[in-house]
Amino acid sequence: MLPLEGITNSTCSGSRHQHAHTILYNILSWRESGYLNNKLNHSSSAQNCQCEQRRTVCLKDPKVTCKAASSILVKTIHFMRSLPSFSQLPVGDQSSLLRHCWVHLFVLGLAQEKIVFEVTDVPNSSILRQILLGPGLTEKEAKKPTLGGVNKLRTCLQQLWNLNLSPKEYAYLKGALLFNPAVQGLSASLLIEGLQKEAQKALREVIHLLHPEDSVHFSRILLAASDIQAVSHSLVTELFFKSVIGNTNMMYFLTEMLFVQ
Repeated sequence: MLPLEGITNSTCSGSRHQHAHTILYNILSWRESGYLNNKLNHSSSAQNCQCEQRRTVCLKDPKVTCKAASSILVKTIHFMRSLPSFSQLPVGDQSSLLRHCWVHLFVLGLAQEKIVFEVTDVPNSSILRQILLGPGLTEKEAKKPTLGGVNKLRTCLQQLWNLNLSPKEYAYLKGALLFNPAVQGLSASLLIEGLQKEAQKALREVIHLLHPEDSVHFSRILLAASDIQAVSHSLVTELFFKSVIGNTNMMYFLTEMLFVQ
């Protein structure tokens, strides 16, 4: 009897141990599988997000949008030429400020005119090629507008629209961005610094008149202005003007507009 009991007990114990081991294994396998799936899904989502932002895009309605953009560019250059304080600067300084600041003023023009535009994928654009080549893309390909760049521009425009700036606020903000003494190679940097301070002072005064109880309005404008300065020159050129100027250098085109009577 004892051997039978011993065998029976041993078998039951082994069975229970095996059963418990099987349950534990299944639980651990399920948890590990779930963890891995979550990690894979998260990694896939992050990768998809990055791919989405790196998609090369173009204007959905270039004929209408480029016409509006060209009109704003003309107004931007006219604004610069109409300022006696700018026209009296050395020609070299005018060129340097133009090179550095035209995109900032153009973006303010887009906001002021409330230009809304849509983009679409560039035909025959290969996301896989962009992922695989990355830094190996040619210079021409690297300059192509991406959805991420367009979204940054749209964020800037939305910030400005939320501020609901008046024409005077736009004008003084343009002056504050145009007269930037930090631009390298200026021969009259002290004079330009003074002009920037005058523009900022005028902006503060008009804000005080229009928003006497809003103590953070000026700070919000400065934040929006900071974001504007992060907008890529190549994005604006490729998106809005490439179909207009073709292979002509944008600075050559802008210089002709500014200096040729």
